[in-house]
Amino acid sequence: MNELQPEPKRAFLVGTYTANKELCVEQLDELESLGNTYGLQTVVKLVCPIRGYDAGTFIGSGKVEEIRQMAAEKQCNVVIFDEEISPQQQRNLEKAFALPVIDRTELILAVFAERAQTREAKIQIELANLQYQMPRLRRLWTHLHRQRSGGGAGSGAVKGEGEKQIELDRRIIRRHIDRLKVELEAVKKQRQTQHRLRERTGIPTFAIIGYTNVGKSTLLRALTDAEVL
Repeated sequence: MNELQPEPKRAFLVGTYTANKELCVEQLDELESLGNTYGLQTVVKLVCPIRGYDAGTFIGSGKVEEIRQMAAEKQCNVVIFDEEISPQQQRNLEKAFALPVIDRTELILAVFAERAQTREAKIQIELANLQYQMPRLRRLWTHLHRQRSGGGAGSGAVKGEGEKQIELDRRIIRRHIDRLKVELEAVKKQRQTQHRLRERTGIPTFAIIGYTNVGKSTLLRALTDAEVL
């Protein structure tokens, strides 16, 4: 999501359905709200009826071309799918659109990361993001994927530079994930200690959780008469 900031981006939102169009429209409206929360400008919301999901592009070649043309005409610079797409589908779509392509999960992680306040929340989001990005590393090294190092006999067995870089990145990410898990456990233990201290005071506490602000603030005002936005 780094490529989406700091300047506002013109977003093309894509939702698909096989039977329930009304639900697809509702979810696409929610996706737009998520984008607004992150500072994106929604330019197009496309509801796509499909018969089945394509393994390579999720939506099929006809819809890919339709979106490519519309995104170019509307000068969009990011395409967001309401459903989670696979790493391979993401790579293929980015190549077809010549634009960054993300899905709802990646957008939610970006919103959470931007608004995380506590150390525990920041660790959890960073951990979730690393686990999400792990299978998507290959798209960062596509330009090296077919390169081969060395030559002569047996050179065909030598891994490409892109493949070696991906393996190195994965090892680095796995080590980082392991460190975050250890740190998260330490933070959880500290939080449990603080929770036990709060319980002794007898003062009740509660939390309102969600990734868009309008629902949480409305509920908070109804519960507490607080004038918050």
